[in-house]
Amino acid sequence: MSDRSYYTYITASRSRVLYTGMTNSIVRRNRQHKARKTASFTAAHRCTRLVWYETHATPASAIAREKEIKGWTRARKIALIEDTNPHWLDLSEAWNRVPQYGDSTTAAAPPSRTNVFCPRRKR
Repeated sequence: MSDRSYYTYITASRSRVLYTGMTNSIVRRNRQHKARKTASFTAAHRCTRLVWYETHATPASAIAREKEIKGWTRARKIALIEDTNPHWLDLSEAWNRVPQYGDSTTAAAPPSRTNVFCPRRKR
């Protein structure tokens, strides 16, 4: 049995154009969508917000789910997204940002004294 995960996901633009896909690396694939370096549907429509995803144990199950969702109506896809992400937040935002001290959304430890830059005051 493999420890590898596979993902079915939906990205959206600000105007809520939807794209459904499948990948074996959600972080890498999300960065590719955000970079918009290739001439693709997601680049043309600026589908850069990861609004929904689920994990699968096999590529076959992720592909089957992708095909299932692609066959749905837009209303059904929106209901799926809003069931877990009612405000259409970009679920990947936390993956790429640097945790700040006191940030309640991360488990970052407070900075140690040796890592903090404190300029000396001029006398």
